[in-house]
Amino acid sequence: MVPRLGSWLRQGWTDRPLGLDLAFYLVCFGYAVGMALTNSYYGYRTWGTFATVGYGLAAAHAALLLWAPVRGWLASRWVGVGAVGAVGMVLPLGFLVIRRLGGGDWQQDPGAWSAQPEVWVIERSASLLLERGTPYTDIAALDRPPVVDDYTPYGPVMPVFGLPRALFGGSPLTDALTDARLVFVAVAALTVWLTLRLLGRPPVPVRAAQLAAIVPVTALTFATAAPDLAILGLLLVACALAARDRPAAAGAVLAVVGSAKLIALLAAPVLAVLILARLGRRALAAFGTVLLAGTAVLTLPVLLVDSGAFVEHVLRFPAGLGAVASPAASPFPGHLIASTGPVGQAIAFALLAGAGVVIAVWLLRDPPRTGSAALLRIAVGLTAFILLTTATRFGYLVYPFVLLGAMLVFRAAERRTEDRLTSS
Repeated sequence: MVPRLGSWLRQGWTDRPLGLDLAFYLVCFGYAVGMALTNSYYGYRTWGTFATVGYGLAAAHAALLLWAPVRGWLASRWVGVGAVGAVGMVLPLGFLVIRRLGGGDWQQDPGAWSAQPEVWVIERSASLLLERGTPYTDIAALDRPPVVDDYTPYGPVMPVFGLPRALFGGSPLTDALTDARLVFVAVAALTVWLTLRLLGRPPVPVRAAQLAAIVPVTALTFATAAPDLAILGLLLVACALAARDRPAAAGAVLAVVGSAKLIALLAAPVLAVLILARLGRRALAAFGTVLLAGTAVLTLPVLLVDSGAFVEHVLRFPAGLGAVASPAASPFPGHLIASTGPVGQAIAFALLAGAGVVIAVWLLRDPPRTGSAALLRIAVGLTAFILLTTATRFGYLVYPFVLLGAMLVFRAAERRTEDRLTSS
């Protein structure tokens, strides 16, 4: 049974892709239906309603291509991708941005949320940065017990995405236009364009778009939150720069993205090995120096204003050591094992450390020499971290999906370069 499934997947990946397309859209359709009917979050239910239509249209189109002769633009597999992008991503985002103007932020009832808490938390952090010089609330100075929404568990660069709202918001029109989700999406789109340009504008495989852009974890994030999409876009730029032998620029971009969200720094060892394998120690030194210096420059001003708040928000809270417990508790193996007690916590940390050792050995024994190889290792490392850490969110799965989709684009660029060298 397993060999047959593997053979079908291999054939469907390249030789007969329409059957795999149909299966992909049907699975996504089922996920969207479940989200629309059962989820307690208003934004998630809204996305599920729109996405059900989008994935349904894409599935119908894949079935049409599979079983009926079709000509012209309708014969393109990109039609299904476009249907999901328009109906399952852009429309729910626009609807939720407008719906948010009626209120719902900061309420305890998730049925009132038209945006996920990270959106308004980041917008608040931008206002705090302008007012106090730090985006972090002084938890100890509150005149009430702290709650989860008092925390901003991001680096000091993340509030930049909320600055348009802090500077220009105030009316219904400007509030809609400066919704942080629109800023995240704009940055994500710009960084994807820049990545493709750095790679020489390679053809984007449909499968890459399915994995990276329209898979449910990405589409849902696009409509309801979106900060991780901007982080991923910047991370791809750093990978493209490293793969194009620009180590200092790669270090600078990684310093920015790592200073927005710490999880991005897990890519640093992989890019360091990639640069070392391609260019040698001097380039590695340039990468490391710029990365460390850039991170220090971006972080030091906030530390000088209130180092205690930085540690509480960015380090202690995500680690589960803050004054309020982190709500990140998706039922992945690490969390489930740790929830059994102290022994379970020790086992979970041991498993995470063991996975880190295995990945480090893989990285050193088979160092990546191309951008696609580096992205594969980053995706595997982040997947292990997401599954085995004691506190994580289901939405973080957007990282490996986007990275694996991007890997296919990088591979297409590398093959085109190889073909050009061979032909010349």
